Amino acid sequence: MATVFIADAKTEERFALRVMMRDLGLEVVGEAADWAGTLTGLPVCKPEMLLVDWDLIPGPSITALNGLRCACPAALAIVLISGLEAHQQAAVSSGADSFISRVEAPDRVADRFLALAASLRSSPS
Repeated sequence: MATVFIADAKTEERFALRVMMRDLGLEVVGEAADWAGTLTGLPVCKPEMLLVDWDLIPGPSITALNGLRCACPAALAIVLISGLEAHQQAAVSSGADSFISRVEAPDRVADRFLALAASLRSSPS
């Protein structure tokens, strides 16, 4: 079972993501509502996947995502965005491993998470 850390400022969105992860068979090992909590929680939880809301990332995003890499270098960094093409491009070019749009259909979001979790199992250690 892949482990996930959720970083999102909104309590209700963290709850919904936590339920989705559980339903997908993924284990949520930690969560944070702000950037400082994310950076301190990651090394303790050591997740395989990090789901972080784009709006939580302080600018410039490349520097912030480098901070995530230092806090938990092995985790896949997945950025949750609001669906704008420019944000998608920026998320990937800023060092994220993947992005997921908030406007995607729930089954598509689930498929993306499962594919990312599967990639963890097939990656050489």
